[in-house]
Formats: sequence, C-alpha cells, structure tokens
Amino acid sequence: MEAVTPGEVSVQDEAVDKSTFKKCNQIAFYRRQKLLHPGKSLYRALLDSVMLSDENVKFQIIHEENKVLLQVEIYEIEGSIFRLKIDEASPLRARYKVPDVLIKEPTTQRKPTAENKEAASDSSKEKQEDLGLWQEKFGRFLDIKAHGPSSVGMDFSLHGFEHAYGIPQHAEALLLKNTSDGDAYRLYNLDIFGHKIHDKIGIYGSVPLLLAHKPNRTSGIFWLNSSETLVDISTKAVAEHKPSGSAAETAKQRAVPLTDVRWMSEGGIIDVFLLMGPTAFDIFKQFAQLTGTQALPPLFSLGYHQCRWNYEDEQDVKAVDAGFDEHGIPYDVIWLDIEHTDGKRYFTWDKKKFQNPRKMQEHLRKKKRKLVVIVDPHIKVDPTYTLYSQAKDKGYFVKDRNGQNFEGICWPGSSCYLDFTSPEVRKWYADQFAFKTYKGSTDILFVWNDMNEPSVFKGAELTMQKDAVHYNNWEHREVHNLYGYYQQMATAEGLIRRSSGKERPFVLTRSFFAGSQKYGAVWTGDNTAEWGYLKISIPMLLTISVAGISFCGADVGGFIGDPEPELLVRWYQAGAYQPFFRGHSNMESKRREPWLFGEENTQIIREAIRERYVLLPYLYTLFYRAHTAAEPVMRPLWIEFPGKIETFGVENEYMLGNALLVHPVTEKDAKAVSVLLPGSEEIWYDFRKFKRLEDLGTLKIPVTLENIPVFQRGGTVIPLKTTAGKSTEWMIDISYELRVALDTEACAMGELYLDDGHSFQYLHQKQFLYRKFTFHKNILSSRCTDESGQYHTTCVVERVIVLGFGQQPAFVTACSKDGKEKEVVFTYNMKTSALTLENLALSVDADWEICIN
Repeated sequence: MEAVTPGEVSVQDEAVDKSTFKKCNQIAFYRRQKLLHPGKSLYRALLDSVMLSDENVKFQIIHEENKVLLQVEIYEIEGSIFRLKIDEASPLRARYKVPDVLIKEPTTQRKPTAENKEAASDSSKEKQEDLGLWQEKFGRFLDIKAHGPSSVGMDFSLHGFEHAYGIPQHAEALLLKNTSDGDAYRLYNLDIFGHKIHDKIGIYGSVPLLLAHKPNRTSGIFWLNSSETLVDISTKAVAEHKPSGSAAETAKQRAVPLTDVRWMSEGGIIDVFLLMGPTAFDIFKQFAQLTGTQALPPLFSLGYHQCRWNYEDEQDVKAVDAGFDEHGIPYDVIWLDIEHTDGKRYFTWDKKKFQNPRKMQEHLRKKKRKLVVIVDPHIKVDPTYTLYSQAKDKGYFVKDRNGQNFEGICWPGSSCYLDFTSPEVRKWYADQFAFKTYKGSTDILFVWNDMNEPSVFKGAELTMQKDAVHYNNWEHREVHNLYGYYQQMATAEGLIRRSSGKERPFVLTRSFFAGSQKYGAVWTGDNTAEWGYLKISIPMLLTISVAGISFCGADVGGFIGDPEPELLVRWYQAGAYQPFFRGHSNMESKRREPWLFGEENTQIIREAIRERYVLLPYLYTLFYRAHTAAEPVMRPLWIEFPGKIETFGVENEYMLGNALLVHPVTEKDAKAVSVLLPGSEEIWYDFRKFKRLEDLGTLKIPVTLENIPVFQRGGTVIPLKTTAGKSTEWMIDISYELRVALDTEACAMGELYLDDGHSFQYLHQKQFLYRKFTFHKNILSSRCTDESGQYHTTCVVERVIVLGFGQQPAFVTACSKDGKEKEVVFTYNMKTSALTLENLALSVDADWEICIN
C-alpha cells in the first residue's frame, strides 16, 4: 500500500474496534422506551372525538398522566393495505414526516375499518438521570438535543405467526430471532468494516419492512420512519380457548403461536402500513404500490463485474481487460475505486495514472464493455476544487448545530457532506454527471455510490453527528437512514439526464432505504474472505430481496483478506446464480483476477461465469417480472412453497425465479451436501445432467469442486442462450435454447422477455417482446404474452431439450404461423429421458408449434 500523505487517510481509519459502535442499552431513547411496558398503555381513546369521512377515520387519544393529546388517523388503502398515523394533536414543533419514499399519495377506499393498536410515545418527565433527555454522551462524543428528547414506539401482536422475516440489513439468519433485552434488531445505517456475523447491529442499509408467515398466509408491517429504529421480537405459545359445542363438553384449549413485534424510533411520527397479503406475492405488490418496483437494469449490468480497490492506471485496466479475453472468460464491466481520482476529488481523474480516460473508455467500448467509477458523497475541503467551492458558495453542505458547514474526516481528509435531502442540491448534483461537466466521462461510464451511510471517520459510530442540520432545519437524527437513498436517487437522475432521458442508468449504492429499488442495485458491503461470510451472504441477500430490492449481491471472494482458491471458486459458483455478480477486493489483499489460481481453478471459474451468461435470458425475464409485478428475482423457498413448514427456515438454498433451486456449497472440502427438494407433488431435475431426481425431501447430493447443485422444477420452461460470448453485447445474435422440464401432468410453462437491453424504449415506444412457451399434450407452442410489444429480433430458437419425456417419439414436426411444416432432427436419451430437438431455426418473435408424435 502507498504511504499516506499527511491529511489523507488510510484503510485503517475505517477498520475500527467494535467498541466504536453502540449496544442497544447505550441508546437513550431505547432505554426510555423499555420503561414502558406493552399492554399497560397510559393512553385512552376519546370516543367523542371520532370523525368518519370517505377518506379515513380520525380520533384522539389522551395520555392519562400528562394529558397530552395525540391525533390518530386510520386509512384503508386500495389493494388490502391499512395505514395508521399518529401525531401530536398540537405539537410545539412539527415532527418529521418521511417524504419522497412513497411513489404517490396512496389512494384510499371508502368504509374504513379500525383496528386496535397501542401507541406509546414518550414525553413523560422521567425521574432517572440517565435517560439522555437533553444531551447524550457516547465515548468522547456529545449529542446535544436542542429540541429535547423524543421517540415513538408501537407494539403489534401477530396471532398464529411464529416465523418473521425482513428488516434488512443485518449479518443475520433469514428467520428473525427472538430479541432479549438490550439485543434488539437495529436499523441505523453504519459503515462497519469487517462486520461480525450473527449480529443484530444495523449495517449499511435499512428497510423497515417486516413479513410474518404461517402456512398459506403472509402479512407485512411497513414502519415508515427514517430515524434510528430498533425492533424487538418475541414469539411465544399462548393458550387459545375453543368454545365447546355443547354444555357437557368443556372448552378445549390449544397452544397457538403469537409473535409480538415492537418498533421504536427516535424521531418522526408513527406512520405504519399494514400489508394484509394474503400471499407473499400480494405483499410484494402492496409494498411496491407504496414504494415502487425494481428499476429494469440495463442488460450489461446482469453480466459479470470485475472490481478492485484499485486498478492502478490505464495500463492496468487494459491488461485486466485483455486477461479476460486471453483466458476466454466473459465479463462486462471493469470498476475503478477511489484511487482513480485526483486526490479523492470525485468527478476528476488522477493526472498521472489516468491521463486519457476518454481513450481508455473508447478502448473498452470497442470491446463492448463498460466502466464504473466510484462517486462518494463527501467532498474534499479545498477551495481550488470546483465542486467544493461551488457547493460552499451555494450553501449545499450539511451544517453543524452552530450553522457552520459540518466537517468530518473521510478518504480525502477533511471533508464536507452534500445535503442530498434538499431537492435543489440533488438537481445540482445530477447536473454534475453531464458529459461537458464531468470531464473525461463518456456514455459507457456508470456509477458506484459508496460511504453514503454517511461514513465519517473519527465521528460518533463513524457517522455524522445526530445534531447536524439539513435542509428545512431538520436534524440529521430525523433523516439519517435516507442519506444514501437520496444520493443514489440524484445519481440515477444524473445518468438519465445526461442521455436526455433515453438511457437506463446503472448505480450501485452501499446505503439504502425502502424504495431504493427504484434507483438501481445494492450490495452487502465490506465482507471478509472467510467461509462464514459466503454462508451468511445467502440469508442476507434473501432478506434484502423480500424487502423489495431484487438487484442485490455480495462481493465475490470477500472484500477483506485473501480467499483460499477453493473458497474463491465456491463464491464464483454462488455469485453466478445471484442477481448482482461482482468480484471485489481490498487494497491490502493480493490480486485475484480469476486466472491467478492455476489452470484447474481458472477452468472452473470460467465455467461458472459462462453458465451465468448462458442463463441471462431467464435472468433478464425475471428482472422484467420484478420491474412489472414486484416478484423478487432471488426467493426464499417458503415463498414458492408457502404451505410447506419444512421450508420456512431454509437459508442455505434458494429459488431463482420459480424454476431453479440453487444450493451453493459453503463448506470447505465438501464431498456432499444435504439438499431439500420440497413439495410432494413436485418433480425436480438436475439442471446440468437432465436426470430426474428419484426422491424428494432432504437428499444427500454428492458434490465435486466443478460445480454446485442446481435443479430445475418440473412444470417450467427456461430460456437460455446456446453459448456464452465475451460480454452481453457480443451475445445479441446468439440463438436460444429452451429447457422444458415436465411436471406430473407432462406440462410446462415459461416466458421470455426481450428488448434492446439499454434504453427506455421498452416503456415509451413499446419496443419489447414478451413471449410465452407452453408444453401441453406433447405440443410446445410459442405465443405472444403482451400484444402491445413491438420489438423485432432476427434471433431464433435453435434447440429445445425436454426433460422427463416418457418415451422415444416416432417423429417430430415444427409448424410456423404461415402453416409451413418441417420435420425436426431429434435425439432421445433412454438413461435420462431427455429429448433433444436440434437445428430448429424457429423465430423468437413469431408464433409456432412443435408437435411430438
């Protein structure tokens, strides 16, 4: 690593000791909330205040001791959602209400129905000294509460539920655990370098959405609050009395589960949405109706990304790019971390190392590849740096409590932080991405927002003081969890604007909130090159996925440290079947391009990445479903098998869409893995060998280093490319293969979505193609799913493989729309019962049928 010049900062500044971060009982509002006991509410409803309207029902509740009045409003929103808002009836000072997260003001339905809920907001003067009412000390930091103490809290009882999920981001299990005192799930975006595993401390992002599931019923709670939030969970069995049929029978008792969820936030009002389901897919739609769906990513961003802190210079970039071609490994994007800039001044280039960034990008463009550069929210304090001097003159930085620009230490040394909560700042920031302003940028340059929790070295918990002041005089404590959300929003807007609204952006962010799916991708942050981190990445990604953000991934290989070759291979194999696929490593770790670990490992990694590229038609179709129907791309098993209790806690395997079950290998030297193949009426096939699995339930599957177990579900059709190309753009004209897996009824169904892969024409000019493939009564047909699609392609379906086909057919014919019939060449494998149809040349954008006789 280079020597650090004075005023600059080293990687060690981010790697801090764990005592830098608070435990729950060091948080004053949590201690105050915990003095209020659920079930003993001091509030009473004033029934004479009830007002009914078409919109909602309103009434007041009064605190019996201090006589403070609160206003309660209950709305029924279209699509089985209830909204409950509680605010002070006449506040001394308005409370913060989260803006810009809901995509529109929800449409209410008539005839609202009220639910009983308890609210506890703490305003009583506590006797205890230690409640941090006006100021709160942590280590050498003092948080001054100019407006006095505040917090809001509410408990919900979920009857009959004992499985809860969601509330990312934590390095924790998929199933939410019972929290003991002082060990709540914390939602507070923090930069924790090399965070621990199985810890409820909040890391880089927060989505305050919790899902509860029981056989065939799913419910959700969305707690719309951007201040620091803690969630307590307690599941227990309670006795339920069943009234008896006759007087002679005594009332029967049975134990039923009950989960209590307690939300506690430092600021804001109570604004909570109850998502009534009843299915998980309904919940996803309801949440998307409120916060938006996953943006449709440009196709290149579903390819493989090669990143490192840092690729040294233009020569290094060229050499790594050439290395992929030399070793026959597909990739789409090379990334530049903070060292590419002039002294950590974002939107600039190091004059020695990157003398001609435009030429470098032209070189990548010829290879049909892209570049991503890092753009962090902190701005180096330097009067000669245009971005700093402009922002300073315009008053665009976050202020400290004395009205001066807030200054903190980050990578450039002394830095100020742009106030992205201001619409004016966001517009100005978006304008910085214009080609004429961002010198040396071209239209193949895309963006990575890092350190946007925001990270402040040497700050309290390595973040911004809570008493810093934002736009409209709101304190940082109110908006903390929105900071990264707003930076990604402004960045995505900037990339759209630079193309005059024509091109889809790609922005990866580390910090996120509910609704971040509208702006791009997220990743799980600074993980470590150890087996435990590969293992925990699966539940972490599943949790982010069920919270609405489908475009998520973990750094392949682990960011910190040096993975042994076997771990690196296993991580590539897992990442190839996850939504966002990027290899990344730290400045202090050894170089780890995929070809540096010997020919055998290079071959296995090449194969894993090629499998990813062949799978892209299916993956892109899944992203279209996420974009239009809010279906997560990567799913916990229970979502596909909601009635099967054995799936509810499974976190070592997952579904990719509804058709593929993936079981990454996360143990060293594994010779076999235990795979759960759920559903008594399901059929599962080995995705690579085509053979049907004879048994269901938990099976011991032998594994070698060559690959990980992947199974196709009977009843599905998966569109693939027949071969991988050097990058996604090289593959546009490569023909398709359909993998048809038959169910118990010998039927199957699947879809293919196609467009130009980069523009918004799919939206504005209906330039897309959406096809449905159906196998029924030995006929495979291709039909149009959405007639409004206008996109045309010369691509053909070249090959069809039918899995689980009972016997060798006599002959096979294909007929196109114009009635032309032709005989089809086929081979049938008696061992695997797989029927392969070759040389089909059937147009992707036309209707046709294949008849098997």
